[in-house]
Amino acid sequence: MTVIVLTNCPVALRGFLTRWLLEISPGVFIGGPSARVRQALWTEVRQYAGQGRALLAYSDNSEQGYAFETHDHKWHPVDHEGLTLIFRPNARAAVGGPPAKGWSKAAKRRRFGGR
Repeated sequence: MTVIVLTNCPVALRGFLTRWLLEISPGVFIGGPSARVRQALWTEVRQYAGQGRALLAYSDNSEQGYAFETHDHKWHPVDHEGLTLIFRPNARAAVGGPPAKGWSKAAKRRRFGGR
């Protein structure tokens, strides 16, 4: 079983994938191609995705029973003691540091009243 999920990709790429897989929802393709065809499809997806993102999940003979790959995704797979997990970057670290501590003056006025 193979699943490919496209986000913000060209329509031509979606049309190309419908030759081999079934589109069950916009941008979600499933099917059962061989490993060779799956790798050829994934190569084409990575080449023609443009500014879009792509995710490939497929059946595999591993502990989890599946494997997945990503293209231009903020989340990416990492191996942790033989299990493949998704690494999600910390959104707060990307913003520019921890939030300021304590109450703002406006919040104190709203909460406790006074001037």
